[in-house]
Amino acid sequence: MTDLKKVFFIAAMVLVFYIGTFVLAEYAAAGEIARDGRFIAYDDGTVLDTRTNLMWAAKDNGLNINWTDAKSYCENYRGGGYTDWRMPTQDELVGLYDGSKSRPGTCNRSYNIHVATELIDITCFWLWNSETRDSTAAVFNFRYGERSWSPQSYVTNSRALPVRSGK
Repeated sequence: MTDLKKVFFIAAMVLVFYIGTFVLAEYAAAGEIARDGRFIAYDDGTVLDTRTNLMWAAKDNGLNINWTDAKSYCENYRGGGYTDWRMPTQDELVGLYDGSKSRPGTCNRSYNIHVATELIDITCFWLWNSETRDSTAAVFNFRYGERSWSPQSYVTNSRALPVRSGK
């Protein structure tokens, strides 16, 4: 190997080492605080679904919200220090539904919601999804396990839950 090739090789190895250290430090920063089946909760407010490799915010936005604001909320969410949060698809939300698990919704304790894990706090029935058509947007109902469409301006019992690709 020529001297120039050796210098480039050593520089590349040092760069790989430092990048690897940075990436590992990012993933090691969050400490595991709980497990629930396939879900792992971290102390940075995130929950990893090990089956889908999706990382969820540990709680929804907590208030009634329209689709446009929900999309913005998800895209601007910075939980765990990550910047690549987004609004989930219908199929991704369907993966969080489990009809055999039941708990009262915070927005109306008279009605139960069915979420696959207690580690993700979904406070009301409807969660906005990324799909749209004309002036409507997709919502998933955690009370009945139904997919549906709603005017994007609708706010009652609607929430936003950010998601990102997992670790």
